[in-house]
Amino acid sequence: MAGVRDEDAAASFAPLRPKLMRVAYRMLGSVADAEDAVQEAFIRWMRADRSEVREPEAFLRRTVTRLCLDQLKSARRQRETYVGPWLPDPVMEEEEEEDVTLPLMLALERLSPLERAAFLLHDVFGLGFEEVAATIQRDPAACRQLAARARTHVREARPRFQVEKQRSLELAEAFFNASRSGDMRALGAMLAADVSIHADGGGKRSAAMQPIFGFDAVMEVHENLAAQFQNYGSKFVRAGFVNGLPGFITLEADGELQTTALEIEDGKVAAIYVVRNPDKLRHLH
Repeated sequence: MAGVRDEDAAASFAPLRPKLMRVAYRMLGSVADAEDAVQEAFIRWMRADRSEVREPEAFLRRTVTRLCLDQLKSARRQRETYVGPWLPDPVMEEEEEEDVTLPLMLALERLSPLERAAFLLHDVFGLGFEEVAATIQRDPAACRQLAARARTHVREARPRFQVEKQRSLELAEAFFNASRSGDMRALGAMLAADVSIHADGGGKRSAAMQPIFGFDAVMEVHENLAAQFQNYGSKFVRAGFVNGLPGFITLEADGELQTTALEIEDGKVAAIYVVRNPDKLRHLH
């Protein structure tokens, strides 16, 4: 009978796994950690008295959120010792995800774990404050305050400029071609005056140790990189949306993948996010 019960648990869990992964990834910014949280929730689901659970989705969402809250406490300590800028693991999608873009995920990093949970559950996933309260084990009034504080912190990170999908992907491909070929005139025409680069190598691969700000500084970086690309190459793998932003995956000279995501404002590239840390790219192979 245990085998049958296990099959029932797996069958009821499987359709909910993608939704639970969305919650866990947006809480943690790490694909591997999100997978671990969802897998632990599955183990708990297997052990639970499921006949007592009226709403499996709500039960599992609460379980995953609480596991993520525990994980965030240790993640904060890890971030303090992280080498260079930290970016969330790149998630590549064919369609644009507008609910939580990369800039918003970075803004979420500045929130307390409870603020992050309240904001995501209410503002992003649309849960009522009664359900948020039951999930994070605070009263509804406290959850309203947590979400309001979070909203104030992340307001500037919400997308303000909508770019038509095909146009944004064309911009990403044009950026790749100009930056790799050394066409600095074409590249410069794409960049905003206050453009920035944020590169995450995690101490595993070369990357700038601090963000780089301003048109001239960003152009200088790309002029230097273009010389390297001429000698060693950088192979375009595919375009798509990286954490909700237009971007692309490349195969670099060292045989490792790299993702580039572009934040576009008023038709110009306002920020460039590059993930080079191989630990964050394994799921893309």
